[in-house]
Amino acid sequence: MRVLIADDHPLFRLGLKAGLEAQGLTVVAEAENGQEALDKALALKPDAVLLDLRMPGMDGLTCARKLRERGYRGLIAFLTTYQEPALLKEAASAGADAYFSKELSAPELKRRLLRVMQGEERLTPPDLPSLTPREEEVLALLAQGLSVKEMAKALGLSPDTVKDHLENLYAKLEARNRVEALEKARSLGFLQ
Repeated sequence: MRVLIADDHPLFRLGLKAGLEAQGLTVVAEAENGQEALDKALALKPDAVLLDLRMPGMDGLTCARKLRERGYRGLIAFLTTYQEPALLKEAASAGADAYFSKELSAPELKRRLLRVMQGEERLTPPDLPSLTPREEEVLALLAQGLSVKEMAKALGLSPDTVKDHLENLYAKLEARNRVEALEKARSLGFLQ
C-alpha cells in the first residue's frame, strides 16, 4: 500500500513513516499542510492519504473535500487526537473513509487501513440530536450563564416554559444538569 502522510508535526510524521514502513507499507510522500497534501496526492495518486485534522493553511477537512471534488478515489483517513462526534460527522461529509486515533500502533493502523480498503470497516458518523430553534436559543443563553428567570425575560416566555425547554434540551443532550449540557453541546458542535 502506497501512503501519503499529512501532519504539521515533523517528528510525528517521521515516527509514523518509520512505523508504517516497518509494517511493509510505502510512504510515497509527506506534507505539512492540506495544500501540500492535496497537490502531492493528486500528482502521486497514493492508495491512501492520512490527514491530520488541524493543520496550518488548509486543514484536513478542506483537503479531503478538495481531493474528492478533484476525483481522488483512494482511501482518505483522518489520524487525529480529536474524537468529538461533530468532527466525525464532518469527516464523513468531507468524503473520509476512516477516522483513527493517533494513539494506534503502526501494526494496528495497518490492519485497520486494510480492513477499510477491503470494505470490512467504514466510517459511521454518529447521530446528532436535532434541536428546535427555541432550544438553540435557550442553549445559547445557557452558555452565557443566564438564570431561568433571565432567559425567560430575554425570550419573552414564562420561567416554567423555559424550564420545559431546558428539560427537553437536557434529555436530547443526555445531560443531567447545566454543566453537562454545555459540555455535551460543545463536543457535539452546537457551541463553539
